[in-house]
Amino acid sequence: MNSAITGTGSYVPSLLVANQQFEQNEFLNSDGSPFKHPNPVIIEKFQAITGIAERRYAEANLNTSDIAFLAAEKAIADAGIDKEELDYIIFAHNFGDVAHGQSQGDTLPSLASRVKHLLRIKNVKCVAYDLLFGCPGWIEGVIQANAFIKSGIAKKCLVIGAETLSRIVDPFDRDSMIYSDGAGATIVAADTEGGQLLSHASGTYAHDEAFFLFYGKSYKNDAKKDTKYIKMYGRKIYEFAVTHVPGAMKSCLDESGVAISDIKKIFIHQANEKMDEAIVKRFYGLYNMEVPDGIMPMNIREMGNSSVATIPTLFDMVRNGKLENHQIQKGDVVIFASVGAGMNVNAIVYKV
Repeated sequence: MNSAITGTGSYVPSLLVANQQFEQNEFLNSDGSPFKHPNPVIIEKFQAITGIAERRYAEANLNTSDIAFLAAEKAIADAGIDKEELDYIIFAHNFGDVAHGQSQGDTLPSLASRVKHLLRIKNVKCVAYDLLFGCPGWIEGVIQANAFIKSGIAKKCLVIGAETLSRIVDPFDRDSMIYSDGAGATIVAADTEGGQLLSHASGTYAHDEAFFLFYGKSYKNDAKKDTKYIKMYGRKIYEFAVTHVPGAMKSCLDESGVAISDIKKIFIHQANEKMDEAIVKRFYGLYNMEVPDGIMPMNIREMGNSSVATIPTLFDMVRNGKLENHQIQKGDVVIFASVGAGMNVNAIVYKV
C-alpha cells in the first residue's frame, strides 16, 4: 500500500514583523558585551546571510496548538475526509504551548491531544501523540505515518508541524531575528492511485553535536537567571548541515531508484538562505551536476524560520499555487530534507 499526501493546510500568522522593527533592540554578544556596529549594519548583514526580511508572529490569543488546529482543519478539508476516520494525529513541535508574554512551555496534555480536542474528534481509536525531533520533526512524522500505513495498522494520519518560536527568543540575541511562528499540516493516507513515498533516510548525531542548539540564559547579564531561551552555535550548525544533509539526500535518492535529473523540486527546511543554497549545491555536486534553475522554492524571506512548520507550509503554498514561479504536478518527484536540534537530519523522496 502506498502512502500519499492527500491533503495539506497551513496557518500563516497575521502579525508581520519587518527587520526594521529590530533597530531599537539592544543586541549583545554571548558574554554580555555590546556589538561594535550599530543595529542597521547588524540587520543588513543578517539579511544578507539568512535572506530574512520579515517574519510572522502568532496573535497574542493563539498558542501553538491553536494555530496547529487551524492548519489541521484546512488539511482535513483539502483531503475531503471525515475527521473521525483519522487513525493517528502526530504533532511535531519542540517547546509546547508557550502563552504570549510567558517563557514556560506547557505540554500537559500533549499538543496532539489538544488538537484532537479542538477538532472535536470522538473516535477514541484516533491516537494522538507529540514528536520532538528538532526542525526535522514534520518529516519524521510523515516517515512514522508511512510506517503505520505500510504495516496495515493505519489508513489515515494527520501530521502537523507547528511552533511559536517568537516566544522563546532572547531579545538581546541577534539570532532572535531568525525565528518565527507558523503551522503546517498534512493528511498522509493509504492510496493506490495517488502519490507515493518512495524512500526516506534519517540520522541522529549526538556524540559531539547534541548541544549545537540548546536552552540557555539571556545575553543580558542582569536578566532573570532562571529564564531560558533558544540558543545555537550558528557556525557549527552551518558546517554540520552542509556536511551531513547532502549525504542524507543522496542516500535517500539512490534508494528510491529515481534519477537526479527527474527531481522537480527540493523542499528544504527554511533555516538560512545561504545554508540551504550551500546544501543543495553540495548535493548536486555529489552527482557532478550544477543546481538546476528553480529547483528550490523558498519563502524564508517573508516567513522567517518557523522550525517544524517551514516545510509543510512551503509545500502547501507550492501545491496550491501560492508561491510565484513554483508549481508541482501529479507524477512529479520531489525531495523533502531538513536538519535541526538533536542534531537530526532526514530526507524523503516523494512522488506527487
